[in-house]
Amino acid sequence: MAFSPTLYTPTSTPLPSLSLPHTSVSVLGSTAHSSTRLRSMSAKNPPGYLSVLHRAVVEEEEYRKARAEVNRKGTELEGLSVEGFSIGGLETCIVLPTFNSVFDIGRCPSRAVNQDFLFITHAHLDHIGALPMYLATRSLYSLKPPTVFVPPCIKEDVERLLEIHCTMSNVELNVDLVALDVGETYEIRNDLVARPFKTHHVIPSQGYIIYSLRKKLKKKYAHLNGSQIKKLKNQGVEITDLILVPEVAITGDTTSDFILDPKNSDALRAKVLITEATFLDEENDVEHAKEHGHMHIFEIMEHAQWFQNKAILLTHFSSRYTVEDIRVAVSKLQSKLSCKVVPLTEGFRSAYT
Repeated sequence: MAFSPTLYTPTSTPLPSLSLPHTSVSVLGSTAHSSTRLRSMSAKNPPGYLSVLHRAVVEEEEYRKARAEVNRKGTELEGLSVEGFSIGGLETCIVLPTFNSVFDIGRCPSRAVNQDFLFITHAHLDHIGALPMYLATRSLYSLKPPTVFVPPCIKEDVERLLEIHCTMSNVELNVDLVALDVGETYEIRNDLVARPFKTHHVIPSQGYIIYSLRKKLKKKYAHLNGSQIKKLKNQGVEITDLILVPEVAITGDTTSDFILDPKNSDALRAKVLITEATFLDEENDVEHAKEHGHMHIFEIMEHAQWFQNKAILLTHFSSRYTVEDIRVAVSKLQSKLSCKVVPLTEGFRSAYT
């Protein structure tokens, strides 16, 4: 089946014209039109005027692009709608409305409240801190108790955490808390299942893969024609196998070690991979990233050959970076990876704001 990935089309606010000495030039039109205007003006303006004007046009175009990056809300990858925030050390909450699911809850945006399934990758506060608020808000809106998946090793601690909040707030926090271990499978819909996989952080962690369930004709019947297959079906013969197709994989915080684990091959061939790239620059190098349980974007370049995904959404950039820093770093990946790479920059500051 062929898929046609669609990037969001940023909506930008019209910008005022740029004022310069002796004239006013609007840069909201096409680049070609602006260049033609600049050439026609060059003969009647003093030396250096053209270069100043050209630089101003380029700077305003960069500003317009940056504003569009800052203003965008979510994205769509391979038909999958993705919303949320992921700022390293501060907050991560990835919302996938298509699957009625949220991944981590370091912040509780309103869009997350309406999703019935919550997957926690690990217990750092920027990934789990808003869990009580998520449960309390659903209760406030009379929504059914959600199903929350956690690594088994933190289930008892999460139960104690919720008990404390219940005591302090004198409210009930209703939840179906499920300890889902690596390799186990949970049906979240009659055509969807979830399965954790191993990741590598400074505390216990795990990623999750959402699979669609599909039927495929058994190999031993592949040579039969339609009427023969129909006859077998009418006789009650099971002619299909049920197969798992990895639709989306989410790593949460992890080092690049998860890439080289052969047991994680499904994560690297899921239609969409949502993973982290906390560090982007040489000052905070690969060793620094590993020491803190994270990935550097250089490692994604290094291991590019292993990614068979249709699209990759990069998240969890350090708050030290601007939208422009992130965009420049990610642009260097495009020549290394055959899949589409998109950064989640919601909530990051721009150098132009």
